[in-house]
Amino acid sequence: MEKIEHKMVAVNGINMHVAELGQGPTILFLHGFPELWSRRHQIVYLVECGYRAVAPDLRGYGDTTGAPVNDVSKFTIFHLVGDLVALLEAIAPNEDNVIVVAHDWGSIIAWHLCLFRPDKVRVLVNLSVHFLPRNPHMNLVEGFKSFFGEDHYVSRFQVFTSLMQHGALNSPCSRYSGCAEGGIFTKRLSEEELDYYVSKFEQTCLTGGVNYYRALPIRIQKGSLGVTVKVLSCDHEVMGSSLGHSLLHKCKRAQVEVPTKFIVGEFDLVYHIPGAKEYIHNGGFKKDVPLLEEVVVVEGAAHFVNQEKPDEINKNIYDFIQKF
Repeated sequence: MEKIEHKMVAVNGINMHVAELGQGPTILFLHGFPELWSRRHQIVYLVECGYRAVAPDLRGYGDTTGAPVNDVSKFTIFHLVGDLVALLEAIAPNEDNVIVVAHDWGSIIAWHLCLFRPDKVRVLVNLSVHFLPRNPHMNLVEGFKSFFGEDHYVSRFQVFTSLMQHGALNSPCSRYSGCAEGGIFTKRLSEEELDYYVSKFEQTCLTGGVNYYRALPIRIQKGSLGVTVKVLSCDHEVMGSSLGHSLLHKCKRAQVEVPTKFIVGEFDLVYHIPGAKEYIHNGGFKKDVPLLEEVVVVEGAAHFVNQEKPDEINKNIYDFIQKF
């Protein structure tokens, strides 16, 4: 196995760290919160199957620099998708589209990449977070608050003082229980990987990742997205409108029109959000993602299904993408 190559790519006003390995059709791996580019199980397996793996540290994470973490408005879904469009133009200029494999927040970004720019994605495999259709009467933060109350982490992430009290913004990872002590990280990561995670979050803290949640309900003004607007493939105009809904509402494409496979652990808390199972299995998901070909519920797995059941996930990914 050749050594993973690390490089920096200037995209959308930031410098994005990218790990790359292999030759062949490009697979873009998108990580979630609070993670980094590393997808050792999937990267090694799929490179051996003849693919090229490209795994960035997303905006605000790891060795990716340039995003102003004190400005939440620079962490909108449109900035996150804009980063990827620019990245694909830089690292895969000769490919019309690529394969995308994503987890957690990476899945949310991938859904929107397919919604805004389906021409960039050949096939999608999303893990853990299903497509979340727009609710014109309630944004995601309000929705989580209505289900789980003010004490839910998404609600807490909206309040700066709460974040400071819980150490999410100003404490290095080695003192943040959600990352370095207990849980999925110590159980599933090797000592070398855990040390790598800790070293990176000691440098950056968790502010960038938390900003993804804090950007969900904010409002923007016309023109404030700057060059990021180019990621959209539909006409739009924004003036003081809800960031999480306005451009989605104005976009003529209401469905995700990319061949898709969705994988979720049976104990994943996202899978147990009120109404989620009904949406996934009773036709709503298929209506919003008409090219959804398969839903896999992995027995005995929870949210970090790609780490908990790596062999099963690898096979599920390869069996699907090799058809395209």
